[in-house]
Amino acid sequence: MAARCKGIAGEGSAAAAAAPHVLAVDDSSVDRAVIASILRSSQFRVTAVDSGKKALELLGSEPNVSMIITDYWMPEMTGFELLKKVKESSRLKEIPVVIMSSENVPTRISRCLEEGAEDFLLKPVRPADVSRLCRRVLR
Repeated sequence: MAARCKGIAGEGSAAAAAAPHVLAVDDSSVDRAVIASILRSSQFRVTAVDSGKKALELLGSEPNVSMIITDYWMPEMTGFELLKKVKESSRLKEIPVVIMSSENVPTRISRCLEEGAEDFLLKPVRPADVSRLCRRVLR
C-alpha cells in the first residue's frame, strides 16, 4: 500500500489524478489547512470544505472520493451526523470515514466506530497518523 500513497507525480499529471482523493471536513480554517497540508505531503489529492453540508453536496457531484476525514464538532452538522448520512447512503457507504477531535472522550470514540467510522484521530493530527491511515484504510 505504501507504493500507492508514495511516489505520485506533481499536480496536473495523470499520476496526480490517480492519487487517492480525500475529502477533508473541518469548520476551523486552521485545522482544515493543517490536515490538508499533511494529506498533500503524503501524496493525497485533497478537497477541503468547512461543513458537513458542503461535504454532502460535494459527494453528490464527485464520484471519486477515496476517504472522508472529518472533525467531530462542527455547527449545523457534526462529523458524527455526516458519518451516519454517508453510511446510510447506498452510493456512499463504501467510502471510509475517519473522525477527528481534540477531545478524547471514549464513549464518543466508541459510538463513532460502532456507526462505521474506520478510525478516530485525536488532534493535532500528525503525519504518522496519515501514514497509518494510508496503510489501514486505503488498502
